[in-house]
Amino acid sequence: YFLLNFNPFDNLLCILLGISFTVWFTLLLVFIIVPAIFGVSFGIRQLYMKTLLKIFEVSVNHLSVCTAIIAKEPTSLEEEIKEIRRSGSNRDLDHASEFEMSDIFYFCRQGVESIMDDEVTKRFSAEELESWNLLTRSNYNFQHISLRLTVLWGLGVVIRYGFLLPLRVTLAFTGVGLLVVLTSIIGFLPNGRMKNFLSEQVHLMCYRICVRALTAIITYHDSENKPKNGGICVANHTSPIDVIILASDGCYAMVGQIHGGLMGVIQKSMVKACPHIWFERSEVKDRHLVAKRLSDHVEDKTKLPILIFPEGTCINNTSVMMFKKGSFEIGSTVYPVAIKYDPRFGDAFWNSSQFGMVNYLLRMMSSWAIVCSVWYLPPMTREEGEDAVQFANRVKAAIARQGGLVDLLWDGGLKRGKVKDTFKEEQQKLYSKMLVGTQEDRSRS
Repeated sequence: YFLLNFNPFDNLLCILLGISFTVWFTLLLVFIIVPAIFGVSFGIRQLYMKTLLKIFEVSVNHLSVCTAIIAKEPTSLEEEIKEIRRSGSNRDLDHASEFEMSDIFYFCRQGVESIMDDEVTKRFSAEELESWNLLTRSNYNFQHISLRLTVLWGLGVVIRYGFLLPLRVTLAFTGVGLLVVLTSIIGFLPNGRMKNFLSEQVHLMCYRICVRALTAIITYHDSENKPKNGGICVANHTSPIDVIILASDGCYAMVGQIHGGLMGVIQKSMVKACPHIWFERSEVKDRHLVAKRLSDHVEDKTKLPILIFPEGTCINNTSVMMFKKGSFEIGSTVYPVAIKYDPRFGDAFWNSSQFGMVNYLLRMMSSWAIVCSVWYLPPMTREEGEDAVQFANRVKAAIARQGGLVDLLWDGGLKRGKVKDTFKEEQQKLYSKMLVGTQEDRSRS
């Protein structure tokens, strides 16, 4: 019966599949996993990046996108209203009434400009590219312009989804699986130097494997300023992978809300090996409790530096928005870090209101690569007479300046909420102050 039902082709297929899986995992182990463990690189990713740049340059450098809509010199409310009054009235401004109908045109123009070129809302959409990077998601029409572009785009789809995506998914599961298993094992060890050393090595190894799962090419600058124990590392926030980008070059204590599912399993295993700071959903809104937990952590100089993203949400790699003041009230040394991604190879920005985490990770792993630069800035401390808000703004300005990002005062919470009444009242106060000042000047004259 066995001989009658034996098919030599099935046996050959099983042999070929076995050989394929053996070769596949051997290549992963030799060229990716082992180098990640020891923190070395064969330069394959750098060669891959240079090849992509050549292809982009030869194929699509004639395709460009215009991003500037409105360009204007910054002026104050008072200067602009005086200019409108001067052009619309022949009367002497010093004897003008407290309010003129022409003042309305200033607010109308500001409203129209905000609609045409909203400097806040556009920070929550994908950054526009100067040239096409052969990804359909960055433009839905460019692949139809010429036969050459169509062929290159089709070849890119085959490479990204047929080879790179399976490779990256395998590496991601390997890195996350090792992180969960090894940190859980280390958690059984007694607290001490050996446990801390093994925990740091395991975290670095697993994060480096995860970095390779994204084909991430990272350039670190000014490593002498890397965060030290007992401090707080703050960085601009573009993507959830910001954590992996930084943690693959140094160990940090993470701060965040406790989740369920796979993320919850990862959090529970990580906290066994390292004192991360996880909060229950009900605890997150208690500012005093959060500050107390953070303060207790930084007071222990043997504990890893805390990693915090003060914006509280992801911004699209073009700007830095308002930093929440909580992490700047503690009084610890702050280590600013600027992260800037190169959007030509893949968009790292996570628009959480449009894409779920799984969809986002799929888009990331099917991109060409993730290329970014990281700058470690000199440590900063709160100066005498400086409140937490001023300190936060000073740190934010330094990060924006180093990363070539736009420094904005707006709250990233506008991604999902409406403008607060305080912003409207601020404009009203400025206009009122101008009118009162004009009245006082007239009384003196």
